[in-house]
Amino acid sequence: MSEPSSPRPRLNRLLLTGAAGGLGKILRERLPTFAQTLRLSDIAALAPAAGAHEEVVPCNLADKAAVDALVAGCDAIVHLGGVSVERPFEEVLEANIKGVFHLYEAARRHDVKRVVFASSNHVIGFYKQTEPIDAHAKRRPDSYYGLSKSFGEDVAQFYFDRWGIETVSIRIGSSFPEPANRRMMSTWLSYRDLTSLVEKSLFTPDVKHTVVYGVSANRDVWWDNSAAAHLGYVPQDSSEVFRAKVEAQPPVAASDPNAIYQGGAFTAQGPFD
Repeated sequence: MSEPSSPRPRLNRLLLTGAAGGLGKILRERLPTFAQTLRLSDIAALAPAAGAHEEVVPCNLADKAAVDALVAGCDAIVHLGGVSVERPFEEVLEANIKGVFHLYEAARRHDVKRVVFASSNHVIGFYKQTEPIDAHAKRRPDSYYGLSKSFGEDVAQFYFDRWGIETVSIRIGSSFPEPANRRMMSTWLSYRDLTSLVEKSLFTPDVKHTVVYGVSANRDVWWDNSAAAHLGYVPQDSSEVFRAKVEAQPPVAASDPNAIYQGGAFTAQGPFD
């Protein structure tokens, strides 16, 4: 296999779901070197229109037949699609729970053997910020959204054990241009490190079902990635360059979830009835 820096595509067709979202837009710019054709999908309109070596296929993840057609002909999937914030359970159910099941069923039927699943730090959001954890820590979802990502990790494990579909579940921290607050100083994931982690997740052989925390080389990191060392992911960036700017903000109260829990404000959102 050629080195990751090779300009020659290594996949024929790579599917990116959630391509109209915040991280979808970033990866749309960065994934084309990984495949001959990048198939883009979202329920929202994509802008700009499809360029060279791109296919745009709108799809509602709750529609099983549509997802089946979406996956046909793809060699691998980067699955970002779904509700990305805390919402009422009924909304999360359609896109995040039914949607991930439909995606893996389609992967099984079309013999797709590699999925990169955008999981979330909200799978373990009720751990305190004083509790360092690794990928083997018991899950403690902090929200309906976190529950859906926990379900997605179980689906990934099941489809590997039953049908040999390999997945890297990336528990994404906070991937933005820069950290917005003190909590994000620990959870921040740069776009460069995100891209590197997705590349490692696509092309590292024999990953089975690997859980990895999507986080940069920040000074105060709560997450131990030693269980995912076989991916060879070495983050290049750190939130430290933003420390002065972030610490100039007024501190939050000691009782604020952003000061207590790894999942921050998600631990206190809802209910929605």
